[in-house]
Amino acid sequence: MSEIIRYEKQGDRCDIFVSGEIDLSNSGEVRKTVLGALNGASVVTVNLANVSYIDSSGIAALVEGLQLATSKNKEFTLNQPSKQVKSILELARLDQVFTIV
Repeated sequence: MSEIIRYEKQGDRCDIFVSGEIDLSNSGEVRKTVLGALNGASVVTVNLANVSYIDSSGIAALVEGLQLATSKNKEFTLNQPSKQVKSILELARLDQVFTIV
């Protein structure tokens, strides 16, 4: 498991905790973790409270997770986005696309 990604699986739920920066150097790992979680759980949350920066490749990984969840009728939420991440989501109007808790 990565230094920036940690996850907890309980029954049919998987909580993913990401910290640091999500950029081109590690967005593939975030993508792999999110898609893998969605293949094994019907409820997946991605906690972004400790993410200081996210670029377009990180956003793309989350969007791909949302698309897979929607196609498989699974629940996918973003939890506690940091101020920086929340402002990027709002700027791209993705706060209206994702379920954010």
